[in-house]
Amino acid sequence: MAAMLLGACGSLQVHPLHDPAKTHHRPDGFSNRYADTHTGDGPGFWSWQWQRLTNGLPTQNPDRVPRITPDLTYLNANRSDTTVTWIGHATVLWQVGGLNILTDPHFSERASPVSFAGPRRVTPLPMTLAQLPRIDVVLISHNHYDHLDRSTVHALHQQPGGPPLFLVPLGLDLWLRNEGIGPVQVLDWWDSHAVGPLQISLVPAQHWSSRTPWDRNESLWGGFVVDHNGFKLYYSGDTGYSPDFKDIHARFGGFDFAQIPVGCYEPRWFMQRQHVNEDEAVRIHLDVGSRFSMGVHWGSFRLCDEAVDAPMHGLPAAREAHGVPPEAFVLFSLGETRVLRREPRPSKGLTLR
Repeated sequence: MAAMLLGACGSLQVHPLHDPAKTHHRPDGFSNRYADTHTGDGPGFWSWQWQRLTNGLPTQNPDRVPRITPDLTYLNANRSDTTVTWIGHATVLWQVGGLNILTDPHFSERASPVSFAGPRRVTPLPMTLAQLPRIDVVLISHNHYDHLDRSTVHALHQQPGGPPLFLVPLGLDLWLRNEGIGPVQVLDWWDSHAVGPLQISLVPAQHWSSRTPWDRNESLWGGFVVDHNGFKLYYSGDTGYSPDFKDIHARFGGFDFAQIPVGCYEPRWFMQRQHVNEDEAVRIHLDVGSRFSMGVHWGSFRLCDEAVDAPMHGLPAAREAHGVPPEAFVLFSLGETRVLRREPRPSKGLTLR
């Protein structure tokens, strides 16, 4: 009997989605391909909190984050142009192939499991969820609270015209289903799913997952590639810098547009393996062969130790250091929409400086 109980306990420790043939699968969940990441707990986290308390934090200047009035009439009528609109943090509206896609939608005032505490939005949203056109597809990169917001996904599930399709990494579908949210399509790294004229793929990122102290890395994380008849858009998701990006370029051959994080990177000793800074973001832009990139994951929440407007200074310096033209990698104003055109992408020979 004791042996049977021990055997049963051992079997319960194996993650139900574990595939021993895949190197990023582990018996207890998932891992990165090239490096482990700090996972936000343990001595490192408390050292960071003590450092914040004793050293203080830079002055915040949220008023410096640019903001414009969005053209909601155009966005709601558009069925032909390929556009991207920055709503805030990592939430971006993609209009491609006649479909409306939201990346990591977050329309709440806090990035937190509770409404009364946690990181508060420091710049106002340029629009409400109700002002957007009906959303067809939601791409969720991972389950952290600044990327997966419970009230927002419930509102999307209840939107007029019916819920969107939620595309999520392995294991994250369980959380959505427990919330009564669907339909859900789950993907592993390199898996693809067709949605109308679009081919949508999940690709690797160097990060981690957790919503509680007890579910560390039990769901996967990643980025997304959307291919519309050869016109390719890429969202990296949260990530540290790694060889994954050259691997992604090798698979997809470059991108017409890339959405790359540029914020929440200080202190570097704690954040480096899980969040890129502006210099590393430019290296990703080059590694994946992006024709045009926008920086996200900044200007909305106070999550890390750099100033909320730091990328406005850091990105131009990083572009110059790597010889990237100013128009090739930009920061949008909140509410800004840009129309993407088909133009030649950088060649495979593009290298870092």
